Amino acid sequence: MNTILPALNTRLDTMQTLLSRNDPATLIKKQSPVTELKSSDDVQRPSMREAFDDFVGQSFYGQLIGSMRKTVGKPAYLHGGRAEEVFQSQMDQQLAEHMSDATAGSFTGPMFDLFSLPRP
Repeated sequence: MNTILPALNTRLDTMQTLLSRNDPATLIKKQSPVTELKSSDDVQRPSMREAFDDFVGQSFYGQLIGSMRKTVGKPAYLHGGRAEEVFQSQMDQQLAEHMSDATAGSFTGPMFDLFSLPRP
């Protein structure tokens, strides 16, 4: 058992090194640095970032929650009846909003950086 652990740790370290080298976010940062906008776009950038985060997050999480709902049937107990069925889409929308707000920095951050790069 003692001879297996060092070999396993070495293999895990090697895999983590390979994953960090091939990480898309790391490769993007190395290949194309994001240039900061230095004009009136700086004023519009926060509102554009919020709109981008809302759109991407709610689109992704909305589809995710909708697909998850289709795979699960009604529970045998504690089902809300017709009222739950009527307001289920609004609850799903609220869940998607909260999930997108919670993960906006890590989920949509790299996408927004690529979106805001100047184009030729």
